[in-house]
Amino acid sequence: MAKIENGRKSDDSRSIRTISSSHMDDESSLGSDSEINGFTNDRHTDKYGFIGGAQQYSEESAQDVPPEVLRQREVKWLDMLSNWDKWMVKRHKKVRLRCQKGIPPSLRGRAWLYLSGGKVKREQNRGKFEELDSQAGDPKELDVIEKDLHRQFPFHEMFVSRGGHGQQDLFRVLKAYTLYRPEEGYCQAQAPIAAVLLMHMPAEDAFWGLVQICEKYLPGYYSAGLEAIQLDGEILYALTRRVSPLVYRHLEKHKMEPILYMTEWFMCAFSRTLPWASVLRVWDMFLCDGVKIIFRVGLVLLKCMLGTREKLKACQGQYETMELLRAIEPRYMQEGFLVREVLEVPVSERDVEREHHVQLKRWRKNRGELHCKSPPRMHGARAIMASEPPSRQDLRQNPTIIVESPLPPPQPTPQLKKGEKSKEEKSKKKGNPMPTLRNSTVQQPLVNDTPLPNTPEDSPPPHQPTLNDQSLLTVSPLQKSTQSLSSIEADQDTYL
Repeated sequence: MAKIENGRKSDDSRSIRTISSSHMDDESSLGSDSEINGFTNDRHTDKYGFIGGAQQYSEESAQDVPPEVLRQREVKWLDMLSNWDKWMVKRHKKVRLRCQKGIPPSLRGRAWLYLSGGKVKREQNRGKFEELDSQAGDPKELDVIEKDLHRQFPFHEMFVSRGGHGQQDLFRVLKAYTLYRPEEGYCQAQAPIAAVLLMHMPAEDAFWGLVQICEKYLPGYYSAGLEAIQLDGEILYALTRRVSPLVYRHLEKHKMEPILYMTEWFMCAFSRTLPWASVLRVWDMFLCDGVKIIFRVGLVLLKCMLGTREKLKACQGQYETMELLRAIEPRYMQEGFLVREVLEVPVSERDVEREHHVQLKRWRKNRGELHCKSPPRMHGARAIMASEPPSRQDLRQNPTIIVESPLPPPQPTPQLKKGEKSKEEKSKKKGNPMPTLRNSTVQQPLVNDTPLPNTPEDSPPPHQPTLNDQSLLTVSPLQKSTQSLSSIEADQDTYL
């Protein structure tokens, strides 16, 4: 196939630049070195690593989680990741609920790797990425990849510098994939997928995450001809008819082919469309529940932008409709609003599969057999684990950084001889009170029943262990007693 269809590269054409329209390149060109260098000395980086651009953090587009809630979620996720197979088999609904509430930022990369099955894939193919990384690669593919590097999130710290570590790792991951799947090669839409993964994990992990997304979640999306994305466009069109008949009639009236407006949405998993806080929440749910989340987000955006007669009055033709869908109103992409709407859309994986069979039958009738035979699509983490059951060794966590806990190790309880009394009993006889717990902090033993001194306001806060602290993985008895009397012991799942 000499020419490119909908963004797929061809042998006799320039690199892929238009997934759905020239809009993608217009946005990408904003990140040239000359423009960014104009404010590098005075730039402010948000909590996601963006120094500017439409996806930078804002209070209007995101909702902040209280630190104490975040800490509790981290503890819960650490427990799940330590017993991943048991949670996925016996308590998958709880895993899904916690993905819907949002994965803690400090554990998002590790959680994504477990959800996607990339962790198991990496363990079962040890040394494979290093082998691919050491190979030269196809010069034609590498030339196209190099041209695309500076277009991926040019306002993010990782990718702002030409030839910087972010672009180098992105090149390595994309090159390795072209060697891993030479029959598929490189597609431009794979670059933002790989870049999102690299923001949360090392290059090797990002590679296996990309492999899983391309082979399990979105099979065939990046193959020659892009038949799979066209087929999913027809599925989205059919689901629109059921979810929002008014939108469906408008799109049908103006002969709006789904491939015109949904290609970038689906192929990039909304990573180039939504504010970053919303992108992360969508990916949390997508990697847990599969492609139905992508369909739901698309349906929400269509319904919000075209779902009333008043809005349709401004869309008298195909051009006006496309312009409206290219400029989604920020309120509809706000993190809290979007997640609530997505969870309410009545589309299940069974609905997607049923419609897939209908559209596939219609495709074969009108166009013949598919040229690309893609593997079956896996609807989320549980289906992936069921298809390739991992061993305990595959799921074992190997921390790259170990920080010694600042808390002293618990002392073993001495064995008492027959008739010998413990220190506590002796202390009670002498009338000396034992240390008490007040306000969730451990007080020192009191001497002669003196009153507790007031804690100065400017005194340093107690140590908060980081996620790499060994104290989070091995909780001492002192921590347990403190945690049990803490003001945040009311850990109710309705909020957390």
